[in-house]
Amino acid sequence: MPTLRDTIAEDLRTQITTGHLKPGARLPSEPKLATHYKVSIPTIRQSLALLQAEGLIEKTHGKGNFVRAPLRRITYTGGAGIPFTTDLQTTIRTTSVRARGHIRTLLKVPSNTPLTEFHCTTYEGETPRSVARIYIPRDLAPTVQLASSSWPGGRDTERTETQETVTARLPTPEEAAALRISPTRTVLTITRIAFNSAGRVLEAALLALPSDAADAVFTTHPTLKEGTGR
Repeated sequence: MPTLRDTIAEDLRTQITTGHLKPGARLPSEPKLATHYKVSIPTIRQSLALLQAEGLIEKTHGKGNFVRAPLRRITYTGGAGIPFTTDLQTTIRTTSVRARGHIRTLLKVPSNTPLTEFHCTTYEGETPRSVARIYIPRDLAPTVQLASSSWPGGRDTERTETQETVTARLPTPEEAAALRISPTRTVLTITRIAFNSAGRVLEAALLALPSDAADAVFTTHPTLKEGTGR
């Protein structure tokens, strides 16, 4: 059963998405909202926090809460690794880790195999739009610092096959914090595994994007069957 917080947030969300409250509009003050909905100010603040986490409103200190302009949708292109356009900025942080659990299974390596982890966050202005963690066996990881436009690994010449699995689900606490979204906001997740011709896994990438502001596009190139000529 929805709580008062959720009911109020849904009413305000509907007003925003239907255009009753337009981008740039200032919401009534917290005391006025509390009076209107017949609830306490803490309940109103909880409702507003949900909308802030969803990117629908932003709070300006000393001025109040304002409706945000809708974020444009960004597109993940199959095989690209992370979303990248000239108006998106990506920060890349590297860490040395050991293969364990799910990551070890994806990479098909023994437990505790040395890995390099690339933690990539893509921003539009100051707003995070996607987060990705890329894992590469240490003997394959590059030794030079990567530019923000680079795809970690840089081993496209060795990649002969890529498998990508797309799932819509609720974010993990870590993903919600990194994307600054509500834990109830669905994310689009892409698990990407790249192989070389010998079947060795070159890298495993785990990408998450808010699903209501992202698209995933995959292009298939049919191959000719040997001996058919067509």
